[in-house]
Amino acid sequence: MTGNHGRPKQHNLKQKETTTMKTKLTKVIMGSLSFDCALVCLLAAMTLSTHSTAQAAPDGRCHAGQLRGLYIWTFDGYQNFGGNPVPKALMIGIQFNGNGTFTIPFSTVNIGGNAFEANGGVGTYTVAADCTGALQVTGGTSFNMYVGAGAQQLWITQTGGGPGDGTGLGVGTATRQPE
Repeated sequence: MTGNHGRPKQHNLKQKETTTMKTKLTKVIMGSLSFDCALVCLLAAMTLSTHSTAQAAPDGRCHAGQLRGLYIWTFDGYQNFGGNPVPKALMIGIQFNGNGTFTIPFSTVNIGGNAFEANGGVGTYTVAADCTGALQVTGGTSFNMYVGAGAQQLWITQTGGGPGDGTGLGVGTATRQPE
């Protein structure tokens, strides 16, 4: 049996499989490069803002009380489902209470093209004097963060938890909204 141009069908299938694998590899490499680029940008932004951040509070130190009000948080990354990284994107309203607690009054989550709302979440956060901190959604995902100058912006990266098998990665920023 032969396929196109007198070649065996098996050869055509092998060639198609090789092309498919090369395409998948290219997508994985490009996704990795995109994440690496985002991480480098995050580190550069944190490095450039360190000097001005030291003046964020009257005593020159950061603290949980600086995070007060509504922040709009956008977050991009991947979530692991059965060993397969699936793209995810989030847009979340996070209301910091200034006392180490927060609520999520609204959010839209898209994982692998499936969008849904995840409103009503609650959690806790900490902020150290060096402006690093952590967020923990009660019963869910955890994040590390860096508080920018005047607590106007946060840089956030996932450290654990989430849907699927509980592992994922991603980075995002949250910007304080005017009251």
